[in-house]
Amino acid sequence: MKKINWPIVLAGGLVGLAAVVLTLLGNPVNMGFCIACFLRDIAGSVGMHGAAVVQYFRPEIVGLVLGAFIMSVATKEFRAKAGSSPMVRFVLGAFVMIGALAFLGCPLRMVLRMAGGDLNAFVAFIGFAAGIGIGVLCLNKGFSLKRAYDVGKAEGGMLTVVLVGLFILTLVAPALFKVSEKGPGSMQAPVFVALAIAAVVGAVAYKTRLCMAGGLRDGMMFKDFRLLFGFVAIFVVALIGNLIMGKFNLGFAGQPVAHSDHLWSCLGMALVGWGSVLLGGCPLRQLILAGSGNGDSAITVIGMIVGAAFSHNFGLAGAAASADAAGGVGTKGRIAIVIGFVVFALISVLHLPEKEEA
Repeated sequence: MKKINWPIVLAGGLVGLAAVVLTLLGNPVNMGFCIACFLRDIAGSVGMHGAAVVQYFRPEIVGLVLGAFIMSVATKEFRAKAGSSPMVRFVLGAFVMIGALAFLGCPLRMVLRMAGGDLNAFVAFIGFAAGIGIGVLCLNKGFSLKRAYDVGKAEGGMLTVVLVGLFILTLVAPALFKVSEKGPGSMQAPVFVALAIAAVVGAVAYKTRLCMAGGLRDGMMFKDFRLLFGFVAIFVVALIGNLIMGKFNLGFAGQPVAHSDHLWSCLGMALVGWGSVLLGGCPLRQLILAGSGNGDSAITVIGMIVGAAFSHNFGLAGAAASADAAGGVGTKGRIAIVIGFVVFALISVLHLPEKEEA
């Protein structure tokens, strides 16, 4: 019990509770918190893709970044840094998003789907863990995107300013933004409640370094499982919440916004796991780092938004199963995932230490 990091457990429990509450307040089932889904919705809301059912400027994303920003400033830990292979991070972020949207969820939503009884998510977890294992092998070989450098505070806070500015614009000029009339994008918790809940989660996630990929990475590399307790806490709290609400549905079929294309779900989440290790954190962690002044993580988030737009504009995203169709990942999406593996392999090799001549 002494080895349990209770702040991380409490942080994970808070995230699980937040997901349950946001679902009760109107967010889609098993999607109370999904970084990939919410960034995709934001991309649609500003017209970057035309998928009408997933367009809404999610205040939860703004809240996560703003919460991390406020906490880092309040604790005098805000550090504006950038310059660690920004374009490589942009590309990694884009392919992480492509992999996540093939599965239909980020690592956080994967856990929430598991807690809702979606067995497809348990299968995808195998791929996610395998991808993290590949990333760990790269780190053990010396992979590095090199160091970041101190930059101006404006650089470190720019993503926070942009997101807050766009959020304010959605309030004063809502006609400028697209909002889904049906589908997941139309399912929304009250704006300011969602913003406040996410801000608290962002602040807590910043202080505890909560990260879906980081827990498995640290366990594989150092036998340090502390971050994994946060992972478990999210699952347990969300599971209890689903059982209480009668939302638990054990099985492969009939799951909300999901499909049973297991091979490509596994491969998509393997891409997410590998990319998250190379980037130094999962999509949630990238938002938190961006809020605390990391310009490289901000570039990664922009890459994820662009990746979401590509996924829907070019038909790469997975299709949810329905009464009329089985759903799954189409040919274009499968090709994109394969290309992602090739790109990640090249990036991994090119960022290994150069061998010294004898």
